[in-house]
Amino acid sequence: MIDHWRRLDVTVRDLALGLLLAGLALVPALGGHGTQVGDLPTRPMDALGFVVIAVECLPLAIRRRWPAACLALVSLGFAVDQLWGYHTVSGTALPIALLSAAAHLGRFRWTTVAVASAAYVPLAFALARRGSTEGVTGFVTFYLALALAWGIGAWLRQTRAAEAEHRRFVAESTRTAERTRIARELHDVVTHHVTAMVVQTEAARYLTAAPERLDQALTAVTDTGRLAIADLRQLLDLLNPDHGAERLPVGSLRTLVEQTRRSGQPIEFTEAGTPVADDVVYRVVQEALTNALKHAHGRHTEVRVRRSDVDTFVEVATDGPKLSVPAGSVENGGAPGGPVSLRGSGRGLAGLRERVSALGGEFTAGDRDGGGFVVRARIPAERSS
Repeated sequence: MIDHWRRLDVTVRDLALGLLLAGLALVPALGGHGTQVGDLPTRPMDALGFVVIAVECLPLAIRRRWPAACLALVSLGFAVDQLWGYHTVSGTALPIALLSAAAHLGRFRWTTVAVASAAYVPLAFALARRGSTEGVTGFVTFYLALALAWGIGAWLRQTRAAEAEHRRFVAESTRTAERTRIARELHDVVTHHVTAMVVQTEAARYLTAAPERLDQALTAVTDTGRLAIADLRQLLDLLNPDHGAERLPVGSLRTLVEQTRRSGQPIEFTEAGTPVADDVVYRVVQEALTNALKHAHGRHTEVRVRRSDVDTFVEVATDGPKLSVPAGSVENGGAPGGPVSLRGSGRGLAGLRERVSALGGEFTAGDRDGGGFVVRARIPAERSS
């Protein structure tokens, strides 16, 4: 019922308020007990009284759509109400119209204040000429009461504007954060797979004399390309609000390690604890292995993942500096190939540090004692996905 009411046009909803006020004004027991300015004698209800009630109440239907017109009509009806002494409850429509004008007028608000204030002066004089005993104090007090209604409307307008600005700021911040997240995901997916394909293709150039090994190298390139497409599709699914994106499957770390091994990187992989689908752990290992392929291709690499009920610890360590593998040779199961030199932007590790820190974890990356490079991360277990 409430939802249906909210879906109605704003004019229909505001008309209900006007009709309610008009109905109250027509109740005999409330006759003469409405707003009184000037303290003139109360006049019995007649045909003109019904018109006055209509002019005061029905314009409330447009109080939000055309607030200036609403205020003008209600003010006219109120003036006749007071000058002729009907003193109906419908006089309450005037402060409502003032509040609405202050809250919803888009332009000429100060002009409206000036015109309304100027119109109040001749009304006060006209009431005085008809025998009002209100006095200057009474007229000023009533004017201040109307000014208070306007002030409340102005405050509502400022509050609404501040809330709208806050919503815009939150929306923009959310869009920026989402663009950053998508950029990180694209970087992780594209950089790793493309790096692997470049290394595998470079190695394949030196296998033209060994058809079987050349076929294996080209198959590895094809498999890597398919994995890249699958990961990109999964990432694009995250952008579709109607699609229930699935998390990375359990065991994807082993698939990632095996793919990197086929690119010529000898890897020792150990995993302790119950395997779970945790995206951040996957991205940390993926980025570390990408850097190993770029800068230490063919060197021994250790990947250790240890999970507990509290944290997940990740360490990826690579021996020695970047190595150029001699053409036609295979070291530790690595693919043969010539020198491979790929430059990185540094964005991947920086993005991982921000992501892990945002989860309340710790991330370090740098040279290790005895040579080589090591990436370490501690990720809270309950937030790693």
